[in-house]
Amino acid sequence: MRCTILPPHILEHLAETADDRALREMARRTLTMSSAHRAERRAVAFAPVAPTEDFVPERAVHDARHRERLPGDLVRAEGRAPTGDAAVDRAYDWLGVTFGFFAEIYRRDSIDGAGMTMVSTVHYGRGYANAFWNGRQMVYGDGDGRLFLSFTGPLEVTGHELVHGVTQHTADLEYHGQSGALNESISDVFGSLVKQWHLRQTADEADWIIGAGLLGPDVNGVGLRSMKEPGTAYDDPRLGKDPQPGHMDDYVETHHDNGGVHINSGIPNRAFYLAAVALGGHAWEKAGRIWYDTLTGDAMKPTIEFDAFAAATVETAERLYGAGGTESRAVRDAWREVGVES
Repeated sequence: MRCTILPPHILEHLAETADDRALREMARRTLTMSSAHRAERRAVAFAPVAPTEDFVPERAVHDARHRERLPGDLVRAEGRAPTGDAAVDRAYDWLGVTFGFFAEIYRRDSIDGAGMTMVSTVHYGRGYANAFWNGRQMVYGDGDGRLFLSFTGPLEVTGHELVHGVTQHTADLEYHGQSGALNESISDVFGSLVKQWHLRQTADEADWIIGAGLLGPDVNGVGLRSMKEPGTAYDDPRLGKDPQPGHMDDYVETHHDNGGVHINSGIPNRAFYLAAVALGGHAWEKAGRIWYDTLTGDAMKPTIEFDAFAAATVETAERLYGAGGTESRAVRDAWREVGVES
């Protein structure tokens, strides 16, 4: 399973249409390198683990030194001083912020809920323009320096990829079609919430952008995805136009990208945004709690689709806050606004 932050359709567009030979080769190389990890991700399996109440992070950041090897050389372990390498130190810090968010807000002890060591590798490959979760760890490329800057930069990139691990250890959503789009959306939701929590932003104050600051200065775009307005994150001749829909009327039927998992995730993304803004305040407190409890609850099935997930979130809201309350109405209305009946 290819759990990458950068959608393949961007790289495919670059590989096919870029006038610059170097950009075409970068895109093709990144696509090839990302695809090589798809089989590895599928092979990962975990035995059940027992939770702990220690809630102490254990981080390990490795340096691939621009080779395609994992995990690479250990360069910063838990409690060690900063190295002076910006990518290493950001990766270490963002692992800590993500750990702190889940520990403080949802009483979750690391990715697996049982104190799993959080491992990252930076400086992966040469000009590798992506970041991914391979079932065991985070991996970051440095980007090409023109269209894509370092993938350790935006906090929500780390949050997004680590949440693929959380989903893997809970609902284990199949990475195809609507369940795959939900997998991507859940990573966007909590990646954004990690950033909002770190910045202490309310739902109204947040930018709801995934990958803010990742695009180069001459790229016409604000990030990779907009949860607030899917389809508006970028419109650049080299990257193409953001294809995400925000309503089921525009759902994209495709065989590419595992059935459009990075594209159709815009629909549940917007539903979460609408629910969070309707409820107001800090989005992690109510909307986030509803989504987290749904993700970790009994209603989740690996092949769940949008309508069943929507119904499960409404049921969770009713259980947490009472039937017919403001919270359940906000969630139900949000799904209806994006064309999903709950």
